[in-house]
Amino acid sequence: MKFMSRRVIVGALVIAVTCLPGVAPVGGQTAPEEKPQMADEVFKNVQVLRGLTVDEFMGTMGFIAASLSMNCIDCHSVEAASDVTKYAVDTPVKQTARKMILMVKSINAANFGGKQTVTCYSCHRSGNAPKAIPSLAEQYGTPPPEDPNEVEIVGEPRSGAPSADQVFDKYIQALGGAQQLAKLTSFVAKGTYEGFDTGDEKAPVEVYAKAPDQLTAIVRIPQGDSIRTYDGRTGWMTSTGTLLPLPVLVLARGNLEGARLDAELCFPAQIKRTLTEWRTGFPPTFIDDNEVDVVQGTSVAKTPVKLYFDKKSGLLVRLVRYTNTAIGTNPTQIDYSDYRDVAGVKMPFHYTVTWTDGRSTTELSSVQPNLPIDASKFAKPAAARKAGTP
Repeated sequence: MKFMSRRVIVGALVIAVTCLPGVAPVGGQTAPEEKPQMADEVFKNVQVLRGLTVDEFMGTMGFIAASLSMNCIDCHSVEAASDVTKYAVDTPVKQTARKMILMVKSINAANFGGKQTVTCYSCHRSGNAPKAIPSLAEQYGTPPPEDPNEVEIVGEPRSGAPSADQVFDKYIQALGGAQQLAKLTSFVAKGTYEGFDTGDEKAPVEVYAKAPDQLTAIVRIPQGDSIRTYDGRTGWMTSTGTLLPLPVLVLARGNLEGARLDAELCFPAQIKRTLTEWRTGFPPTFIDDNEVDVVQGTSVAKTPVKLYFDKKSGLLVRLVRYTNTAIGTNPTQIDYSDYRDVAGVKMPFHYTVTWTDGRSTTELSSVQPNLPIDASKFAKPAAARKAGTP
């Protein structure tokens, strides 16, 4: 991935501010669900990826970028970096990409019952051209360290591993205990954020969270507020800092599920209810040379979510969740650190979110627990306005 050109990346379509594992979704809401925007209606000259929502379409673009280590203007044109209408212009690389998408779809239909077994990444492996000749350097050289995100249970689960309940109980105790966690019903945090929408420059951020599952992050940047919010049912993000031709984007399907999970994870009291089908017994796994206990659950979208807990401290150090796209599965990785005491509850003051369209880092400077938060903080964002205006 060419992060030097990250400012031209159009979309990062997950809620990029996350907290800690939490409680079940709010029920009984009857407001009509907002219909997400469709890519066919927003973008011009969409041919083989029709029928996708805008956020699914952009997630698919991110999957291609990650698979080939390319960014938007590598497939489109340099002019598209400053003029969004230029993305509709056909280029030779763009025409080839369409053929490749249809080819992969045909391979999977003919050989794997339509399951996305073969993807762009299968052959490209983060290169813009597939390799046809074996590499002797790779065959006889020192293999790279194993990616802990890819750890899987092959055969029977590892014997002697702690159960999911045991890992969660240790985690809750490490955070301050169930009784103390139950007292946390909301918080307001402030700090700095840097990511794709700020041009990788630090900007002030405000985070509002309310139990059981409401979360808003507001990044103050010169061209207006970059806002991501989930109100307990619907998720939105503004297009500030991107070239998306929409003032506010409605999240759908896998991205909406990710927003829901991120909001729930702010309140750790009932972590066991956030997902289903918990599994443990993974092979020994390490992050930064520290052994971790891996617990995997299944989301409402039927995709896996892996949580990594430091074996010594019991604290959550990483979460990896997945979103299906039209051509493959996108991972999102959240790394937590710098846990500090807030009213008897340990909370991470530093977290980094990494996904196929980029990376963002949040560093909190203050967290105020159990403040009253007006419902308007979790409403659909208005179109971005210039910083400093009422």
